[in-house]
Amino acid sequence: MKKVLLSVALGLIAFSGTACKNSPKEAEMLTVATPAVTNDDIIKNVYTDNVGEKIEVTINSTQNTAIVHLDGKTYELKKSDELPEYTASNAEYQYSNIRGNITFTKKNYDMVLFRAKENGKGQSGTKMASY
Repeated sequence: MKKVLLSVALGLIAFSGTACKNSPKEAEMLTVATPAVTNDDIIKNVYTDNVGEKIEVTINSTQNTAIVHLDGKTYELKKSDELPEYTASNAEYQYSNIRGNITFTKKNYDMVLFRAKENGKGQSGTKMASY
């Protein structure tokens, strides 16, 4: 009886040993996304027109791009070197900041979507008439 009991016990140990030899689950790899360090020269401004409408303009001088947020929409524009001061455009829209006059237009329709005058720039204390 001892031999039968010993052989059954050894059989169970051998069987359980082979049954537990499944490949272990691969250890989960945890990667933490670290924000990329950029040395871009970024300027962010919010302008308000005389009606109270706001436009948010983010200019990346390193990549020569401008991102305009107006009425819940985002427009990505590329700086244009041919036009005066800071002007950026894409196939449909154009943003310009010339002497403190901010305009955002739809090019194909010659439609002004936003126009404002930047405070402090381009404004003089006295106005002189010329004849």
